[in-house]
Amino acid sequence: MKIARFHTTDGPTRLGRVEGDRVTDISAVVGGTSLRTILPVLPSLKQEILAADGPGYALADVVLEAPIDNPQKYLGIGMNYKEHAEEARAAGIPVPENQMWFNKQVSCVTGPYDGIVKPGLSDALDYEIELGVVIGRRCKHVSVKDARAVIAGYLVTNDVSVRDWLQKKSPTFTLGKSFDTHGPIGPWLTTDDEITDPHALRMTLSVNGEVRQDWLTNDMIHDIYEQIAYLSQVFTLMPGDILATGTPAGIGAPRGRFLKVGDIVRAEIEGLGHIENRVISEG
Repeated sequence: MKIARFHTTDGPTRLGRVEGDRVTDISAVVGGTSLRTILPVLPSLKQEILAADGPGYALADVVLEAPIDNPQKYLGIGMNYKEHAEEARAAGIPVPENQMWFNKQVSCVTGPYDGIVKPGLSDALDYEIELGVVIGRRCKHVSVKDARAVIAGYLVTNDVSVRDWLQKKSPTFTLGKSFDTHGPIGPWLTTDDEITDPHALRMTLSVNGEVRQDWLTNDMIHDIYEQIAYLSQVFTLMPGDILATGTPAGIGAPRGRFLKVGDIVRAEIEGLGHIENRVISEG
């Protein structure tokens, strides 16, 4: 299933089932408009959701919102693609031996077609397409073998980064990864049962139509299940937690090709759809 959060002009947020170019309101069937809240019971609601016949709309006539409302955690892993790690090494950046995780503050989350604000204090605004994994149920100490069972689904993320605030001004990465609007996600949640192999998806990111990143998810150094097992040794993962699983080669920083106001960034992942965001000025 593909489940979106959306609203019509001046209307309240609704939950909808996406099929082709249309979305059907399922809010009454699932008893609310919070996708995060229903994630633990989403598999048991599948037949009711598929049979729902609420009001329908063309996707072109609604505004899609960030699919996950108020996530408790948004975590990203650094240098998790082999080619990207080599790209970083060539730029003089040490490549970690273990999984290197950082926080994106959840306040940076924004909708799939919302603007990305270029902060006035930096000209080093960069993009990173990443496969986003959404946790479906509360879990701790998950084994690699059992990790897929705790995944609700997947979405497209752009881990927008302000490079000069990553290491020089914030060694923990938190600030440079967490500016407002720097977490566009979407366009909807695609449930795990729709994806045969999350490690065999093509990811493509373009800026103003020029392809900058084009890679397969099979190039991860630490795969998705290893990531979940590693994190869940430390803290409890909760329904709606978002894991950005790494970006491939082609980011702007090594070539000094940073984003400017007016640029259009489109990120697409096979089977999940695309998000598209215009870079806008601050204030």
